[in-house]
Amino acid sequence: MALGHTLRNHTFTDGFSDTRILRLASMATEVTFATDEVIIESGQRSEFFYLISEGSAAVELRAPLFAVCVQALGPNQVCGWSSLLDDQNTLFQVRAREQVKALRFDGARLAELCRFDAELGHEFYRRTLKTVFGRVKATEEKFAEMCGMKVRGQNAASGTHGG
Repeated sequence: MALGHTLRNHTFTDGFSDTRILRLASMATEVTFATDEVIIESGQRSEFFYLISEGSAAVELRAPLFAVCVQALGPNQVCGWSSLLDDQNTLFQVRAREQVKALRFDGARLAELCRFDAELGHEFYRRTLKTVFGRVKATEEKFAEMCGMKVRGQNAASGTHGG
């Protein structure tokens, strides 16, 4: 089972039981994105949660006249955390910097599983909050950099869970 293998080896799901890995694998779809393809479009209804297994992507803060790369994501990182929230629009755009392979989960189904299996839900949301924290930290550092401020610990936001 290739999806189960990918899940077992992904940092985000490290330590999950075989039963939980199989349950998650039954919900996953393997997807591929070409270089420069938009994975998540900012301002759109968030639907999918992704575990990146290969390649890299840019988390971008977009405005009508510009886009700023806030953070680079690679294998063993995640994106699409807002899909776990009810009726939430995305805040960032995620674009493939090179070919990206990922496992895609329907956010509503994943959130339902987390409600059904409270222990899994607790751990899944705890790990997701680390991702959200890292994304906020990366945005803060990018903003400081754009304002000409020296940023201490530039790599502090690059956690194993997609920061």
